[in-house]
Amino acid sequence: MEERESRIVDGASADPSPVTETDAVTRRELLSRLAGVAGAAVVGGAITGTPARLLASTNEWRVDLTPPPSPDQTRMIGVPFQRHETVRIAIVGTGLRGRSVLGELLAIEGVRITALADIAPEAAARASAMVTAKGQPAPALFTKGEHDFENLVKRDDIDFVYTATPWHWHTPVALAAMNAGKHAATEVPSGLTIKDLWSLVDTSEKTRRHCLLMENCCYGESELTVLRMVRDGLFGEVLHGDAAYLHDLRSILNEDKSEGLWRRKPHTERNGNFYTTHGLGPVAQYMGVHRGDRFDYMVSMSTPERGLSLYREDTVKDRGNAKWKEKYIAGDLNSSLIKTVKGRTILLQHDVVNPRPYSRLNGLQGTKGIFNDYPPRLYVEGTKGGETWSPLANYQKEYAHPLWVNVGELAKKMGGHGGMDFIMCYRLIQCMREGLVPDFDVYDAAAWSAPGPLSEKSVANGSAPQKFPDFTRGTWESRPPLSYKIG
Repeated sequence: MEERESRIVDGASADPSPVTETDAVTRRELLSRLAGVAGAAVVGGAITGTPARLLASTNEWRVDLTPPPSPDQTRMIGVPFQRHETVRIAIVGTGLRGRSVLGELLAIEGVRITALADIAPEAAARASAMVTAKGQPAPALFTKGEHDFENLVKRDDIDFVYTATPWHWHTPVALAAMNAGKHAATEVPSGLTIKDLWSLVDTSEKTRRHCLLMENCCYGESELTVLRMVRDGLFGEVLHGDAAYLHDLRSILNEDKSEGLWRRKPHTERNGNFYTTHGLGPVAQYMGVHRGDRFDYMVSMSTPERGLSLYREDTVKDRGNAKWKEKYIAGDLNSSLIKTVKGRTILLQHDVVNPRPYSRLNGLQGTKGIFNDYPPRLYVEGTKGGETWSPLANYQKEYAHPLWVNVGELAKKMGGHGGMDFIMCYRLIQCMREGLVPDFDVYDAAAWSAPGPLSEKSVANGSAPQKFPDFTRGTWESRPPLSYKIG
């Protein structure tokens, strides 16, 4: 993004007052004295490394990173799908996640799987067998290397390309699909850099094809129940949210197959919040992000790295194993704080390398009450019994989301993450068959994924604030709130 012309928020310069030579010298002297004081305060070399650059006291971090659109671009907000009597879907990546989603799609009326791609022919063959077992024709298979998906997207019997590959392939596959005239969906995150995210936004706008982040947690029963409560005003004005991905993945990360072949690598290259959207997506929807509010800036910090190193010591006894050559640089627990334009705050955390029960936090504080998940519970001001928690189940019948009322039992039988995976796929197909606007769009895909690269930059710069680009280019203010109604 550095090569693009930047402007300053509200037209203010980074330093609105003129700087004279005397001012500059005085500031250098001041910084020198502060550095000396800081150095004198360090006892026994307890603090090492280059001092963090102080940005919070200046306006430098407020630089707006939103580039102007090209003349052929118009927003994709509120754009419905064209109606499809049968939705023809291709899946790129047929490992564990790809086959799991495939199973959900095959259980929904009006879906035909026409093509599959994977670098492992045996994985594609297993997925193909799932398709034919449901009575559908055998899909075309693309298994000739990492780029064979580029041939898949050229087919004329595909409406929608679903990507379930390792993270670094999400953006290339989605871009290829849109440029070939297909709608695209990707597992999380949608991109690993701000440049990637802008490419998805710009390509979606130019091609008039949707690019969706398939965030299954937005369709969880608790999440959709709480969304309806928020929309009905039960919690009053929402002030703060809690979001996270806290999941002990040490054994998966160290497998010699599947995700273990690639998911440990980011821990050797990056230090930040790697996996932002499972917790952030639902909270963004509670707060109406891109529907009257948006993310403004964030700060981030990480603990030291210990979890993966200790696990390696305990489990990898052969010192000749290639894992002993890896150097892990990612702090175990990353904590980030996001501020929205309306002044609300979100705590966003990530830890996959320490022992803990699973949690996405999934909480919110409003002026009339509070909700916290794991277990799901809430307190609403004036509730009989005083300031005590009530189980969310006590409110489930009154505030049940229509999607869970209509197909919740079938979703639970399918079993994908408690049923949320089936609800996600069902809703996608419903939108495409009925010609509806999708529940979230490329702007959400970009904003929910952006804390990944922004957190890395903040951590690297002493938790300095990082400005969010406005991926909607101003249209977030006029969009109505996401309704819990369907159709």
